[in-house]
Amino acid sequence: MLPYPVLSLSLLVMWLLLNGFTVGHLILGIFVAVFASWAMASLRPQKPRLVKWYLLPKLFLVVLYDILKSNIAVAGIIIRSGSRQHDPGFLTIHLEMRSPFALAVLAVILTSTPGSAWLEYDSNENSVLLHILDLQNETVWRDTIKNRYEKLLMEIFA
Repeated sequence: MLPYPVLSLSLLVMWLLLNGFTVGHLILGIFVAVFASWAMASLRPQKPRLVKWYLLPKLFLVVLYDILKSNIAVAGIIIRSGSRQHDPGFLTIHLEMRSPFALAVLAVILTSTPGSAWLEYDSNENSVLLHILDLQNETVWRDTIKNRYEKLLMEIFA
């Protein structure tokens, strides 16, 4: 009856917190929680297939290093905003990987790194459109994404 009981309970509690506790809201919250749980069950995705799961710590450390480095670079741009112009731009990168899980992880990585944002994925061309805060050298960005992230993600989610 409830494929996701924790989700249902969480939704019911949130419903009651937002609307106040009355018998009517309790009944309506139960209906919302049950139907939302059923809807989630119908959207159940495939389980990710991690071929080389032992590479996940390496990916985590690479991403953590890049996020720290990018934070420093963005802070420098903000601090020196009057003296030096940054060069924002858009960049399209064609990808080799097709795994939806690897693409989702790449989207999280690129969006969580300050100075870059994943804007659009074109499944026909298998390309991603990024916005870069300081796009001085497109080849460096392409090389970083293709060789640092995509290559490692393709090994993990092969």
